[in-house]
Amino acid sequence: MPSPRSVGAFPHAAAVLMLVLLAACTGGDDAAPGRGGGGGARGGGGEDRPVPVTTAQVQPRAFSDTVQALGTVQARESVTLTAKVSETVERVHFDSGEVVKAGAPLITLSGQAQQASLREAQATAEEAERLFQRQNELAGQQLIARSQLDAQRATRDAARARVAQIRAQLGDRTIRAPFAGVLGLRQVSPGTLVTPGTVIATLDDTARVHVDFPVPETQLAQVAPGQALTATSAAYPGRRFDGTVATVDSRIDAGTRAVTVRGDFPNPERLLRPGMLMEVTLSQAERRALLVPEIAVVQVGSDSFVYRVKPDGSVERADVRTGARREGQVEITSGLAAGDRIVVDGTGKLRPGAKISEAGQRPAAGAPAGAAR
Repeated sequence: MPSPRSVGAFPHAAAVLMLVLLAACTGGDDAAPGRGGGGGARGGGGEDRPVPVTTAQVQPRAFSDTVQALGTVQARESVTLTAKVSETVERVHFDSGEVVKAGAPLITLSGQAQQASLREAQATAEEAERLFQRQNELAGQQLIARSQLDAQRATRDAARARVAQIRAQLGDRTIRAPFAGVLGLRQVSPGTLVTPGTVIATLDDTARVHVDFPVPETQLAQVAPGQALTATSAAYPGRRFDGTVATVDSRIDAGTRAVTVRGDFPNPERLLRPGMLMEVTLSQAERRALLVPEIAVVQVGSDSFVYRVKPDGSVERADVRTGARREGQVEITSGLAAGDRIVVDGTGKLRPGAKISEAGQRPAAGAPAGAAR
């Protein structure tokens, strides 16, 4: 049986518990409006606060379309010098890297046997000539038949042809430069036995060079002989080489759908060498175009748009179509007009209708940076 003290403690504990629960409910009801009111104030203030952005005014500027490609330098004339006959090198008349004129002797091969044969053939030809002259006199006196004179004429002509043949063989033993140019590395020395096909050296005419580069079929209409070209090489940073389109190939490669274009470049210092890789730029006629910074154009799927600033300080979405791109600028072919102000930096925070504040005004879109000053 419980004691009177234990029975009296239960009503007291229940009363304390009721007071605690009542206080918790009252405190929660008082705190809720405070939290909700504070959040509503911040939310209300955030909706009216302008977004700091950078804007620029769109203005037309001079622009030229370009076609860029990688090309390979080729000498205007190039040949690998070889021997026509099997013979020993008697003399070498050049050094590696030497600039030679057309017709300059480069290699003399031994030709003693041919020299002896030439002397023999010349003696035979002289004797045949004397006999022909004697018989010609006799034929004039009708002392010999005309057929005998004709036979002697044929013998004389054959002897002359034999002399010419041996002289041509001797000519093959002196290898000459077929055109003016720069010789490559010498591959033979005196005493070397050369055979037909043995490489003696290379010869390249590099006073002017060709650069062949591919152009996509879709841009074929933009290429024509005489157009200006510029080219750069990693071997000469910061240096630009100027040239012109010499010719366009008559065929399009069915595999790559590209046509080969040949550019002609003056090379007075002989800096460009065959085989060098060049980055070629073909420029079209200059025209006026609306250019904006590439970072101002927002790309969502296949759609492109910019944020255009309205007179009331808010922005609207302006769908645009883009054209050529160059050096961080993109051409706008439709969707904007000259004089429109667009958002350049800060587009990621914007939605149509949002208010903006100017964090920093850029120069007119597409204009040089110095224009801001």
